[in-house]
Amino acid sequence: MSDLMFFTNPMSRGRIVRMMLEEVGAEYATTVLEYGPEMRSSEYLAINPMAKVPAIVHRGTVVTEAAAICAYLADVYPDAGLAPPPTERGAYYRWLFFGAGPVEAAVTNATFNIDTSDPQIRGRVGYGDLASVLDTLEGVMSDREWLLGERFSAVDVYLGSQVAWGMMFGTIEKRPAFESYAARLRERPAIQRAAAKDDALMPPQGG
Repeated sequence: MSDLMFFTNPMSRGRIVRMMLEEVGAEYATTVLEYGPEMRSSEYLAINPMAKVPAIVHRGTVVTEAAAICAYLADVYPDAGLAPPPTERGAYYRWLFFGAGPVEAAVTNATFNIDTSDPQIRGRVGYGDLASVLDTLEGVMSDREWLLGERFSAVDVYLGSQVAWGMMFGTIEKRPAFESYAARLRERPAIQRAAAKDDALMPPQGG
């Protein structure tokens, strides 16, 4: 049995975790779960009571939530160099949690046409509105190669994936800074390997 078990579905945020696993060079076993009964089995609910993927089990330690898994893998595979030293993690934590918080919430709410323009609502949702979130991202992506500067990190795997997929599915508007950033991301060999593995697991189209 592998020391690292990866639970996923190729049509889920598990694709982010697959990218991270490939970036750190981990050896892992993959279990693909279908939506519905398989994710709600007693065996899987013992791993993630939310009945969602992705999740990993590494030497008995369970980690769920894509951002948390990326951060965990960066720490347990330090030779990959995907996390700065602990004393230099200000920007690392800032943008990792910006992705897991404001970006995720703003994009989700906008997708379902939840209007936050009312000043009272705007103040309470935390992120303000989608335009503010995207303007902030554009500002940081427009003047550097990666989110931490010249250094590629777990933040780029997580937040970069959100931006790339958002543009693909029309939930994040295409801006030059986003498009050039996403193009750099797609050029990484580990990202390409991950995409190929997940694409191979996709159900056949047509019939």
